[in-house]
Parts: sequence; C-alpha cells; structure tokens
Amino acid sequence: MSDLPKDPVLLLSVVNTSLRDFYSDLDEFCKAKDVNRDELVCKLATIGYEYDKEINQFR
Repeated sequence: MSDLPKDPVLLLSVVNTSLRDFYSDLDEFCKAKDVNRDELVCKLATIGYEYDKEINQFR
C-alpha cells in the first residue's frame, strides 16, 4: 500500500488524519495516494474499523 504504514493501527491514524485534513472522501484519498480502496478497507476491518462516509472517517 504505497508509502502508508503496514501496521493497521498506524494506518488508521494516518488515514483518518488525512481524511480529516485533506480529502473530502475515501475515494479521493485512495486516488491521490494510489491505494486500492478494497485493500485499505479490508486491512482496517481486521482491527474492527469501518468507513463512515457521513463523517468521512473510519470508526
């Protein structure tokens, strides 16, 4: 997953911070970072997090 952390907890922090500060939604983030959306969602699901488009965060 490009230059993103491999550890899911660190990944969660980086993704949520980026979504909050720079991107209007997960698709925009994935396109900008050249990340496969399904892989990212699956990786964060392993620690119990799902994307909530209403708040644009994983929770």
